[in-house]
Amino acid sequence: MKQSIQGKYNVNAIACAVLAAALYGISSPISKLLLKEVPPTLMAALLYLGAGIGMLGVNGIHRVFRREQREAKMTVKELPYIFGMIALDIAAPVLLMFGLSLTTAANASLLNNFEIVTTSLIALFFFKEAVGKRMWVAILLITASSFVLSIDDASSISFSIGSIFVLMACVCWGFENNCTRMLSVKDPRQIVVYKGLGSGAGALVIFFITGKHSSYDLTYIFITLVLGFVAYGLSIYFYLLAQRQLGAARTSSYYAAAPFIGVFISWLLFRDRITINFIIALGIMLLGTYFAVTELHRHMHVHIPISHEHKHNHEDGHHTHRHGEGFHGEHSHVHSHEAIRHTHSHAPDAHHQHSHGKKPIKLSKRRI
Repeated sequence: MKQSIQGKYNVNAIACAVLAAALYGISSPISKLLLKEVPPTLMAALLYLGAGIGMLGVNGIHRVFRREQREAKMTVKELPYIFGMIALDIAAPVLLMFGLSLTTAANASLLNNFEIVTTSLIALFFFKEAVGKRMWVAILLITASSFVLSIDDASSISFSIGSIFVLMACVCWGFENNCTRMLSVKDPRQIVVYKGLGSGAGALVIFFITGKHSSYDLTYIFITLVLGFVAYGLSIYFYLLAQRQLGAARTSSYYAAAPFIGVFISWLLFRDRITINFIIALGIMLLGTYFAVTELHRHMHVHIPISHEHKHNHEDGHHTHRHGEGFHGEHSHVHSHEAIRHTHSHAPDAHHQHSHGKKPIKLSKRRI
């Protein structure tokens, strides 16, 4: 295999990660504005329902105009990750909406970067994803910036309640990102539909059980659904495309761009006061982001034999199998990989789930 093929991170994947961050970045400040008319639990439900309904429509249009199925569908083997993803997605937005109602939109936007830390740590310790020295530096810096931003008064060491809710949401999303990572080689539109409808329905049940029911302006309901499709549905779709190439930790690092977009919008909408804590946290966050996005992983590694199904082509250097007529360009089917040993720069995608410790990773635990 030519090293030039896999010697660099996939540029398209990085572009998808940045686009996902940009789309998600608008969610916090706009949600803050809509919270004046829509309660937190209902807001969480509508955002995900908007994502699911919107992507369901996109999926329908895709089937009408493009009958060929190029993505691998989810199977029974993915059910544990699907259920985990939905359960965590129900809890996280509810926590975030409560946090937004108790803190400034700017603080909430930057605190969302703590999601990178939890995602990376969970990816490392639970899913054995390789995290290099530069990524560790980034994690420490992002943690420090989140801590600085969470303190109401620099002279005290007490967290605001709103900040704690936002951080709890980030922990849930950290686990959820890794569940999603295990599904990323499957059809991203199908995953968004499951996430949106499942998580939205769960949050809606919570709203009916705990919320104060009254009539709400349908205009704000519709706007929230549209926001959910754009900031959640499309963002998740591009996030999944990036994850299948970059892995959970590295894709999440690009989400550092999202809060800054959110901060810019929050300044325009709310004129939130800029504090010294905010400026210090911003500087630390930018430095951490630099280390995260410039991390490079290269070493001799072994690909063990594996069989799986996902969308692929025969020009990436890893898919050298042969088959009959009818398969051209990108396509999806069950295929096998033979053992191979080589050296090149790579990210922890579906073909680079090898061990970096003394104990080898069992294939049964890495199957996706």
